[in-house]
Formats: sequence, C-alpha cells, structure tokens
Amino acid sequence: MRIKHIIWDWNGTLLDDTQAGMNAVNAMLRVRGLPTLGLAHYRETFGFPVRDFYHTVGFRLETENWDTMADEFHRNFLCDTTIRLHTQTVATLEYVSSVGISQSVLSASEQSILENMLSEYGLSHFFEHVYGVDNLYGHSKLEIGQTLLKAIGLPTNEIILIGDSLHDHEVARHLDVGCLLIAQGHQSRSRLLQSSATVLSDLPELTEWLHRVASC
Repeated sequence: MRIKHIIWDWNGTLLDDTQAGMNAVNAMLRVRGLPTLGLAHYRETFGFPVRDFYHTVGFRLETENWDTMADEFHRNFLCDTTIRLHTQTVATLEYVSSVGISQSVLSASEQSILENMLSEYGLSHFFEHVYGVDNLYGHSKLEIGQTLLKAIGLPTNEIILIGDSLHDHEVARHLDVGCLLIAQGHQSRSRLLQSSATVLSDLPELTEWLHRVASC
C-alpha cells in the first residue's frame, strides 16, 4: 500500500477532547436530574449520529428541542479547560509532511469551529483541505467525505482515513479508502476492534506504522 494522502478525523484523533465531550454531556444530564457518565461508560456508548447516543444515555428527546441541545452542548464543550492536542499530534503531522504525504481534515465539527481550532493550535498549514459540517448536530460526515475525495483527486487506494470511531471506519468504507483507528479517543479499543480496520493504541504507534509503510 503506497500512501500519498491522509484524511484525519479531528475530535479525539488529533484533538484530545474526550474528557471535555463527556464533561459537556454530563453537565446537560445533571441539569435534567439524569445519571451522569464515567469515562469508561462514555467511551462504550458514544457514537454517531449523536442523537442516538443522547437517547442511549437517558435524554428524553421527545420532549427536547434539538437545536437548543446542540447549542447547550457546544457552550459547555468550547469553554472546557481540559481540551488540548494529543501529546504527539504536532510531531506526527510534521513526520507525515516530512515523508511527502499530503493531509486533510474531515470532521463532524461545524466548519467555523473547526477552522478556528486548527488556527488556534497552529495546525492549519499542515492541511491541503479542511472539511467540517454546516451545523452543530453531529449527524455524519459521509456526504462531505465524498466532496473531499473529489478535491483530493487521488486514487482511493493511495488514501487512508485515520480516526477514533466506528463512524470513521464507516466513512472510509463508504469512500473506498484505507482506514486506521486510534484507540485514544471517544471510543474504546474493544469497540474499535469490532471493525475490520487496523487499530493502534496512540499516535506514536501510528508514526511507527507509517515509517514501516513508507520504507517499503
């Protein structure tokens, strides 16, 4: 497999925001008098579409306003002080660039939020394309993935998608590109292993994997 382009997921993959995501959901549950989540439970239940996840953890969606819930989550999430890059994010992106592999971001985050965060962390220059969604709902990124694939303009067998969720594997299959999943984000390793994708522990292990591939 000759890799010429990597499509990165953002949340949980390059951005270490799993704790922040759980904190934001727990704040919403607490306001409604519902049981809160521990980190292990969160990682065993979180998924896409986010609406299904909310239903699973106890929100009474039949009585909720979905727009209000989306705004509430993002207000909680964006002010959370635990959000940071994964320790090896910058080093990994620098390595990928150094071996001549181009890079993009494909995220279920809203486009302006995504662009602002990439700029804030000084990462924008690593990516040829940055594709987020046009809403706060966390539905799916299948459709924008197709648009990104056209923009990349390479054969699908030269592209891999790297993410932290089963939805990333679903998107990769839909786009007919390779897939690697990193078990340091929003879903547990045991869940990721339910897919047919290669599952790695963290970004340092990914760098080792890419080095072996690039050396072949």
